[in-house]
Amino acid sequence: MAMGRALTKNAYAYEEVRQRILVGSLEPGQALAQSQLAAELGVSLTPMREALRRLDAEGLVFIDAHKNARVATLSAVEATHLFEVRERMDPMAAALAAERRTDADIANIKAAAANLKPLEDKASLDALTAHRQFHRAVYTASHNDLLINLLEGLWDKADRYRQVGLNARKDSAADRKRVNREHESIMRAVINGDAAAAEKHMLAHVQGSLGRRAIDELAKKQ
Repeated sequence: MAMGRALTKNAYAYEEVRQRILVGSLEPGQALAQSQLAAELGVSLTPMREALRRLDAEGLVFIDAHKNARVATLSAVEATHLFEVRERMDPMAAALAAERRTDADIANIKAAAANLKPLEDKASLDALTAHRQFHRAVYTASHNDLLINLLEGLWDKADRYRQVGLNARKDSAADRKRVNREHESIMRAVINGDAAAAEKHMLAHVQGSLGRRAIDELAKKQ
């Protein structure tokens, strides 16, 4: 990613390291050589340290008492906790979105849905981002700032587990069709103002999600 004018050096370093973690080029448990990363990205150590502190706060990086940083490990326990909370909060947000969506929200949801791409077994960051953008468009339409902020934090942590789920088992053509139908059903329910249907379809979507698959995969290894 080229550093655009709108990005500060801190933000640029944060986005780059975060992307590398999400796509797996920086692996769980891997030590982060801060000087090397800074040199690769063309920034000084100060913005790199700020970026790592931000990632530490999000749970993607762990910084020890000696200021050494490494990519946070993945666990079936954390995957389960994330799934349990999302199973309740995402459907709530979808129901509220159906009740409160504005014309601008509807336009955002439609635009995000149009950009969705199938998630292959080694999904690109663009495909993962498009999937998240659709969900963000839905829960933002809830107009509940506390809920929106909580879901943003959950998705920050859940993104890596989605990749684990994809790596565990490649989606079949039937899986991809099911996910497409679920997205369409969620979108239509929200647009039509049907809170009960939006909640029901979102719950089914979360229960069949990559996060659920990641729990099973990580449990085998721990």
